[in-house]
Amino acid sequence: FIAIWEYLPNLFSILAIYYVMKYFIRLVKYFFAEIESEKLKINGFHADWSMPTFSIVKFLLYAFMFILIFPYLPGSDSNIFKGVSVFLGVLFSLGSSSAIANMVAGLVITYMRPFKIGDRIKIGDITGDVVEKTLLVTRLRTIKNEEITIPNSSVLSGNTTNYSTFSKTDGLIIHSKVTIGYNVPWKEMHQALIDAALLTDKILSDPKPFVLQISLDDFYITYQLNAYIREANVQSAIYSMLHQNIQDVCNQRGIEIMSPHYRSQRDGNKTSIPANYLADDYLAPDFNIRIKKEDEVYATIIRKIFIDS
Repeated sequence: FIAIWEYLPNLFSILAIYYVMKYFIRLVKYFFAEIESEKLKINGFHADWSMPTFSIVKFLLYAFMFILIFPYLPGSDSNIFKGVSVFLGVLFSLGSSSAIANMVAGLVITYMRPFKIGDRIKIGDITGDVVEKTLLVTRLRTIKNEEITIPNSSVLSGNTTNYSTFSKTDGLIIHSKVTIGYNVPWKEMHQALIDAALLTDKILSDPKPFVLQISLDDFYITYQLNAYIREANVQSAIYSMLHQNIQDVCNQRGIEIMSPHYRSQRDGNKTSIPANYLADDYLAPDFNIRIKKEDEVYATIIRKIFIDS
């Protein structure tokens, strides 16, 4: 009982430190919450930095509180207590190296601001929407509704592509390539691709879609259609609709989307354009075969020997 009575002053000191720190942390949290809601603005300090910064400040305040309380703990001066403290510290430092690396990377990512919650991004080979961003990991939801967890150290060491950054202001440019033979006039092909883009939902008419001829190959020209969109999160669906419209417009205008290597040997074969796009009087081309007189003689002899006999 005497030991408990003698410890009461230390206990009161611990409680006083705890409650003072508790209400001070609440005050700090209110301050950062005002910044997050943009009711309080500080030049050069972004609103999305507020909660991560508060987490750092809260951790430092709790660490400071523990340092203040430590001397008042019972047995804090004993060698056993000190030995256990050192052992736990060494154990934590050895077992948490990867976690600390991810935390440091998470802090760097927070203040770099390469993306925010809801952005469509690509990290390595993974494309998805950011659903969660913590000090340790970043979580993405793919277009197949899969949740993928990526350690922040991997995010920081790799390349990150953000499709949403300029989509709401300047627009995101989506692009698709098609190869067409030299027999199709390039002006006609440009117009067909632009018309297909303008028929596609969610593609902007201003800025207007444009076409680039990115290569002149041996048998065909490579055209690249570029178009602006605002909604980066649905670009996969827009790509699908765009490709459908390119097929429809090219079929309506008699432009075949296929390898020109096939055209060099296609005498007598039907066109690849669907039948409902062809004229009623369409006929497949004839086989353009010329036989010399001496070849006819040989063909007649062979036919008599192997077929007529």
